[in-house]
Amino acid sequence: MGEKNKARLTFLGTGTSQGVPIIGCNCPVCSSADARDKRFRASALVEYAGLNILVDAGPDFRMQMLSQKVHHLDAILLTHNHKDHTGGLDDVRSLNYVDRRAAEIYCEENVLGDLIREYPYVFSFPKYPGAPEWHMHVITEEPFIVKPNNDAKELIWVHDVGYSYRLPDGSLVPTCKSISEMIEREAPAPDGCPEQGARVIPVRGLHDKLPVLGFRFGDIAYITDMSSLEESELEKLKGLRHLTLNTVSYKKHHSHFSLEEALVLADRIGAEHTWLTHLSHTFPNHHEFAKYLGKECKARGLRSDVQPAYDGLVIE
Repeated sequence: MGEKNKARLTFLGTGTSQGVPIIGCNCPVCSSADARDKRFRASALVEYAGLNILVDAGPDFRMQMLSQKVHHLDAILLTHNHKDHTGGLDDVRSLNYVDRRAAEIYCEENVLGDLIREYPYVFSFPKYPGAPEWHMHVITEEPFIVKPNNDAKELIWVHDVGYSYRLPDGSLVPTCKSISEMIEREAPAPDGCPEQGARVIPVRGLHDKLPVLGFRFGDIAYITDMSSLEESELEKLKGLRHLTLNTVSYKKHHSHFSLEEALVLADRIGAEHTWLTHLSHTFPNHHEFAKYLGKECKARGLRSDVQPAYDGLVIE
């Protein structure tokens, strides 16, 4: 695999929808002094094909961007429409202002519909001055191309008016006049690597009964908030160096993999390394959990080295 297709993933958050520690809880994990037991809501920053791609923007988006000193995003990919994965999208306003770019958000049609209902001020016209600027890309289960967010249209803030685009000739034009102008429907990507952009492969799964997406970037795949994967989707996960899987507890869960299910799936997929995310405080502290998983992998003869991820962990 060429350098252009190498991916680097930073875990920005590895906790459940409540994060860790949980408000009001004094259990050993929630009161742990180990920084690896402090977990923001699940999210990842992927550096791939020269682009900065964020997967999910939950309620901790602001602190995650500050902790990693992020100044530019080429795209935000949304796995599904739950608040712990979309609740921070208003805060892209800061990047709109500093980076002078609209946020390029890639999601499925049903997620777009929920965003329109949950963030009506973003999709209202004339726009409220100060509302975040989003450019929506509707994706399907087909591979798609993430394009660099560096085109000639530069956002310019006008006091009491809001944002306009500045064109190369210096003139200002409205960013958009209707919802339809905010939306672009992505065509399936051809095989091969684009000269400009990154080819991303969606992976379909179910979060209880809700269809959700994971994503493959080169030899790294990021899967969170799933409780089942169809056999056909496993074909998309062959030959991985790194796999991320979600698990919230030892027990069977209606919308997430149990630890047992995650271990079995990790062995079936056979990535060199499997990292567990979306972890709850019901698991031991990071040090003890990592030691336990190491023993389990050895005892079961798993084809993948399975370990807990933690906020700030970088894999490549």
